[in-house]
Amino acid sequence: MKVYSCFLGLVALVLASAGPLARTVAAQDNPQSQSSDSVAKPKNPANDKSSSSDPAIPSEFKRPKDVPADTPTFRANATTVSVDVAVLDDKGRFIPNLSRDRFRVLEDGVPQQVSNFGQSEAPMTICMLIEFSGRYQAFWSYGWYETLQASYGFLETLKPDDNVAVVAYDLRTTILSDFSPDKRKAEEAMSRLRIPGFRESNIFDALTDMADRMSNIEGRKAILVLATGLDTFSKITFDQARKSLQESGVPIYSISILQIARILNESRGTMGTGQEMDFLQADNEMKTFTKETGGMAFFPRFLGEYPSIYHQIEDSLRNQYSLTYHPTNTARDGKFRRIKVELVNPETNEPLRMTNQKGKAVKYQIIAKAGYKAPHEVD
Repeated sequence: MKVYSCFLGLVALVLASAGPLARTVAAQDNPQSQSSDSVAKPKNPANDKSSSSDPAIPSEFKRPKDVPADTPTFRANATTVSVDVAVLDDKGRFIPNLSRDRFRVLEDGVPQQVSNFGQSEAPMTICMLIEFSGRYQAFWSYGWYETLQASYGFLETLKPDDNVAVVAYDLRTTILSDFSPDKRKAEEAMSRLRIPGFRESNIFDALTDMADRMSNIEGRKAILVLATGLDTFSKITFDQARKSLQESGVPIYSISILQIARILNESRGTMGTGQEMDFLQADNEMKTFTKETGGMAFFPRFLGEYPSIYHQIEDSLRNQYSLTYHPTNTARDGKFRRIKVELVNPETNEPLRMTNQKGKAVKYQIIAKAGYKAPHEVD
């Protein structure tokens, strides 16, 4: 009997120690918890401490103190939806001083009542996602390096409190510099783009991976893609990438690299029909990604266009209208809700007509995300 009692005590001791051991093994088996190839959440360099009274929310997900309270976050629950809206004229310049009654928000075609409205200028969090594959570097090597050099100009548009990360991709994404307000780190990261290791360009995987990593970062944020737009080896399809980017709430701004080379080769007749079709498909895919996430797509034909493109992106991101509404559809069904923002004349409820000082009509462009994914009720 004493031996049996000792045996039971030994079994109890082993079972009591199994819990911590199992948790230790689980932590070792979780690659995400140990991965060094991850993007850290940007912090305010002046004050890294969080003073929020809610201990349930990680401090890195909270809004920094120096960000205005009305800054949109691209996050939504069952009762509140926030939307960033940029209104640009035909020259890509932000149109300021529009009042609340000029905006109309439709969710799945149903008008919504705007509860909060404001115009603000806030710090930005930008990921520069650069294609670095051997196949297209060889396509036009001189223009490749010239394009990369021109990309340094975007860093010059950023302000001291903006955070920027540099990520390169071929068949996988590689974080060259994490989010930081120190622009020198980004410059050093870009200077390391010398000799590519692979010929593949998996833009679908790279875009969705980075958008997912940035989805919980609050404040103004965007991904700037410098790429051909071609995808050769991604694990996911275009439709899967499109759905994932819509749900992430991160605007995509794309700049087509090697566009100049494509024009030259087309004029010389050195571009094959199949290759030309591949590039046209890539262009259409990038236009879809940018439009549905509230971004913009650019296809520069010469290097001198880059400075104006960077300033247009910066102007679109930094100067925006913040709209908040409580959706009439409160179902927690996890479905995607489409958003459409319009400018209207409050007196006639017709599309707003803008004119310049000479009385001529001014064309304008409304940039906003295409929608959001409603919360899902868990039984």
